[in-house]
Amino acid sequence: MNVIRWEPFGGLISLRQAMDRLFEESFVRPSHAWGLFGGGAQPPIDMYQTPHEAVVKASLPGVKPEDVEVTITDGTLTIKGETKVTEEVKREDYLYQEHRYGGFARSIALPRTLQSEKAEATFENGVLTLTIPKAEEAKPKTIEVKAKEAIEGEKK
Repeated sequence: MNVIRWEPFGGLISLRQAMDRLFEESFVRPSHAWGLFGGGAQPPIDMYQTPHEAVVKASLPGVKPEDVEVTITDGTLTIKGETKVTEEVKREDYLYQEHRYGGFARSIALPRTLQSEKAEATFENGVLTLTIPKAEEAKPKTIEVKAKEAIEGEKK
């Protein structure tokens, strides 16, 4: 039979951590939904690489492709755009409003090993996908490993 030691303050520590997390997420680091696309908000971005390219995905819900501008200058990718009000509703008629409207921008540094002049962008279902090929010198190279006996046999 295992003996489990009783920790009288174990539950309080987890409660305190939960409260800290609640206040931190609410006031210190507001969630994306609180300021999304309003007041200088930044859309969320994922960036990953494959052996031959870098891929950047930005979530832009409710944005039309023609309202998005993508530029790459000196190794910095900038995505700018604007969400526009689709219908006019008087302020006093709102009961609750979370959607934000207005301009947004996001800039991230890109690795120097990319060929930004060959970048391609697509927009589907509110997700902007930017594909940037890697320069040849940045692509992984496969080096054949030979056994030492085989190398010595070739020299003879």
